[in-house]
Amino acid sequence: MVQETPIVQVTKTAAEKIAALLLSEGTPDMALRVSVAPGGCSGFRYEMYFDSDFAESDSVTESYGVRVAIDATSAPLLSGAVLDYADTLNEAGFKIENPNANRTCGCQKSFS
Repeated sequence: MVQETPIVQVTKTAAEKIAALLLSEGTPDMALRVSVAPGGCSGFRYEMYFDSDFAESDSVTESYGVRVAIDATSAPLLSGAVLDYADTLNEAGFKIENPNANRTCGCQKSFS
C-alpha cells in the first residue's frame, strides 16, 4: 500500500514533529492524513489528522519514517505540495506550500 512517489513532500522538520506528536499520543503506527475539503476563506481548506483506516484508493507514502495518507479526491489538489513545520516567534505550526493554489487567504489555511 505504501507508494514510492509522494504526492506531498514532507520536510525533515515536519516529519520530526509528526513523529513526536504520534509518540506523545501513544499511536506511532498511525499516519498523518492530509486532505482538502470545501470551505475556508478561499474555497478549499486543508485538513490534517492522524488516521489508521486506509481506503484502497488512498495514496500512502513514507518520508523520514512517518507515513502520510492522501485520499484520491484530494490528490490532484495537493500534487507537488510541500508540508513543513515552523516554530519561531513569527509563526508556529504546519504549513503547506501548494503549487496548485491560485490564491491563498491570510491565514494560510485555505486556498483556491
